[in-house]
Amino acid sequence: MNQVSSSPNGAVLGAAFVIISSLAFAGTNILQSVLPTPTEYGGFGMASTGMAFWQYLIATVFALPLILRIGIGKLRTKHPAIHEIRAFVSALGVHVFVYGFASGVPVWQMVTLLATGPLFIIAGSTLFLGERVTVTRLIAAFVAFAGALIVSGIGSEGFSLTTLVPIVAAALWATTDVLTKYLSREESPETLTISLLVLVTPNHLLILLVATLAAWLVPSLVPQGLATGFPFQLPSGLGLGLVVLLGFLTAAAQYLLSLAYKVADATYLQPFGDLKVPLTALLGWALLGQVPTPWFWLGAALIIAASAFIFHQEAQKDRPSRAAQAA
Repeated sequence: MNQVSSSPNGAVLGAAFVIISSLAFAGTNILQSVLPTPTEYGGFGMASTGMAFWQYLIATVFALPLILRIGIGKLRTKHPAIHEIRAFVSALGVHVFVYGFASGVPVWQMVTLLATGPLFIIAGSTLFLGERVTVTRLIAAFVAFAGALIVSGIGSEGFSLTTLVPIVAAALWATTDVLTKYLSREESPETLTISLLVLVTPNHLLILLVATLAAWLVPSLVPQGLATGFPFQLPSGLGLGLVVLLGFLTAAAQYLLSLAYKVADATYLQPFGDLKVPLTALLGWALLGQVPTPWFWLGAALIIAASAFIFHQEAQKDRPSRAAQAA
């Protein structure tokens, strides 16, 4: 049965959990922008790889109660290699994303372009999972793509190649989602959740070590800000507190999402998750003085509208099958 229609309280609670998680995600985006910023520009000069490693290590510590509640026994799987690839791609998406912040891409642009993820999910599901292409999906993809072009600043002085970084991150995280959809055909939600919680931090460490080794051996090939200095070095004082806060907000946001998905349908909740785009833009404006361009609001509206539209249509399509299962 459709959880939203059968439980009004669940719908309200689910929406509230997602909105609060969006605030937490907006907070992580601001911190991910400040921590790798050079000290001469008011930041803390952390290497983006080191920041991502500590962020998820600390988040894993905060998530230990959830890991223990699910149980390590749920790690048993028939597809260990795919689970590892899924965790690696997820971690790589994080490193690409935080590199965008280290490269100076404004937070409003980073998060808005990240919202192009559903386009890549549609493409991946169609190409690799055999899902059917529909007119609805094509329209949503076209509208969101138009919004991404507007936000990116292509054709204006505000565009640079680093603007494409969040789009690459969106593609990587969409790959994680497609792999999750593939695994969900045989794996339980508990196995999918705990495998990512347990495997993602070791993969962050692997990426950090590879990037650091590359920076030592061929420094000219490693982008500035990706792996600078000693990668495990933590800032002191306020900076250390902000790193811990970053890890806590990461764990809290994921935990709030898990609570939301327990009480309401994912298709109903998705548009509420898009609130992190304007929330991050407003926080970046208020705290960092990063003023979005006038075109940002139009592009963001198109991306969010396309996402809400496609998920609403998918929910309408799935409703008859849910009703038949409940009968």
